[in-house]
Amino acid sequence: MKSDVAITEDLELQLLLDAIYRKYHYDFREYSPASLKRRLTQARTNFACESLSQLQHRVLHEPGFLPQLLPFLTVQVSEMFRDPSYFLSLRRQVIPHLMTYPSLKVWVAGCSTGEELYSLAILFREEGLENRTIFYATDINTDALARAEAGVYEQDRIALFTENHRRSGGKSSLSDYYTAAYGRAVFDKSLRARTVFSDHSLVSDAVFAETQLVSCRNVLIYFKRELQDRAIGLFSDSLVRKGFLGLGSKESLRFSSRASDFTEFDREERIYQKTAGL
Repeated sequence: MKSDVAITEDLELQLLLDAIYRKYHYDFREYSPASLKRRLTQARTNFACESLSQLQHRVLHEPGFLPQLLPFLTVQVSEMFRDPSYFLSLRRQVIPHLMTYPSLKVWVAGCSTGEELYSLAILFREEGLENRTIFYATDINTDALARAEAGVYEQDRIALFTENHRRSGGKSSLSDYYTAAYGRAVFDKSLRARTVFSDHSLVSDAVFAETQLVSCRNVLIYFKRELQDRAIGLFSDSLVRKGFLGLGSKESLRFSSRASDFTEFDREERIYQKTAGL
């Protein structure tokens, strides 16, 4: 049985999320409560607020406050070629299928600050598919999108990115793609020349393009089951027949109401293929 404090915190969380939705139309109401509570505890400390109700007050009465709060509500933890074996599977097993298309569209959903996008752009360049591909990089957080479009990362992260790239089957040196100076690595703007950056919510927005590959990794784990099903439905509706969906290492379609839309293509790497008959 929940304590009075826990009941109050649950109510405060619900009211805060309702306030954000009704005033700004960002919908976090179906996100995992446990994950939100952890991140909002950090936000309370950061903004010196004693309760979630104080955060709600600032959301409602300070026009510039929500952009400061969004980074705590959206997950922005990533790295280039994260889980290298996933990218190796794309390179060896998925790319041969994609090569049969005269043109390609790739959706990087929940792209955060762009590490996944640049990883895919480099992979497609190395495999000779870049010039026939349009990438769509979307996220709910416009500040994260701006950072993704800038393509600037701390130089102390580059060693990990480089090792991941090597383990992913990289056919070049990662240093070919960036310029380092003043503690930062700036990735070549040509890598994003064929990218459309856009604010898009998996909670409330619709499908916007027909795609051959959707990569949405380590996003669904923060959603409740109903919202997971909605997002997977969007991916299914976006993908062409026999198109590919890549999820994170801790994510699965196994219990989704839309699981029948897909077959397992690489079970270990959480890569799925849309059923041919759909």
